[in-house]
Amino acid sequence: MRGPPRTESSLEAATLPRVDAIDWGTAQRVGELIAGSPPDGGVSAGSVQPLAQDFAARVSAYSGLELPGALPELEAVSRPRWIEANLATMRPLMEELAQRMEGQQRTPFGKPRTGWALGLPEAMRVASGLLLGAQVGALTGMLSQRVLGQYDLALLDPTVTPRLLLVAPNLAQAAENLDVDRQELLVWVTIHEVTHAIQFSGAPWLREHLAGLLRELMDGLQVNVSLTQLLRPPGSGDLRTLAERLRRGEIMRLTIGEERWELVERIQSAMSLIEGHAEHVMDAVGADVLPELPRLRAAMNRRRETRGLPWRVLERLLGLELKL
Repeated sequence: MRGPPRTESSLEAATLPRVDAIDWGTAQRVGELIAGSPPDGGVSAGSVQPLAQDFAARVSAYSGLELPGALPELEAVSRPRWIEANLATMRPLMEELAQRMEGQQRTPFGKPRTGWALGLPEAMRVASGLLLGAQVGALTGMLSQRVLGQYDLALLDPTVTPRLLLVAPNLAQAAENLDVDRQELLVWVTIHEVTHAIQFSGAPWLREHLAGLLRELMDGLQVNVSLTQLLRPPGSGDLRTLAERLRRGEIMRLTIGEERWELVERIQSAMSLIEGHAEHVMDAVGADVLPELPRLRAAMNRRRETRGLPWRVLERLLGLELKL
């Protein structure tokens, strides 16, 4: 029996291997290159793991949030392993976003519109994947130098088991640079990340709320300002307006549009509440177990206030307060 005729596009789909929008191998390599791989400084998850359940009970009692059935095991990781974990969490989200954007670049008849990385030869798509991989890798590489701990949660996939990560070399370096006790800093950061775990288990709606905002952002996301528009605005008045908005750090806002930007602000507001609550709880619980808590808090505040020039430039360009 003869099947339906195969079009040129269907033949291409059958013969060409799928190319990810982002080259994740490049992202990992670039991230590791920027991050470096300093030693762990003797920081071990095993030294705090026996205390984790006690910290969880204290956080639950103070916050009124129900304890989870079981906490994820604490993991002390290197910078490369932290990058690997975060790229794994980002990959489904970024690939889905790229596919949605590609769909927006097609006409009602399914033919690609002209646009960046779309409707181009396969070699060009590979090149764009390399470039995006380098950009994602550069960002995660920068972040890996600063993050002390993380509750790693895949918002859009509840089947993925969350992880409690402690970035060992960063904790060791921070303790030395801030002149604080390394073990007390480790305990304090552990309380913070355990608090995040209890927030999401004790308030089950929280994860779906954030995931819903993220899905809504992705569903309607369009790139409203092309590179050509940025480089060649139609008039001098527009050029001055564009320059002023760029100076105020509105690149992302210009790119995704006002309606989508409101969703970004809602997501930021929710994350600020989550983070602020964890900051409060870690101090309240830490006061009972950390003799040097006031010194730790003062040192941490100094660390945040003295972030380097690349961070300040990035925040300014994007118009975001980056959450460390």
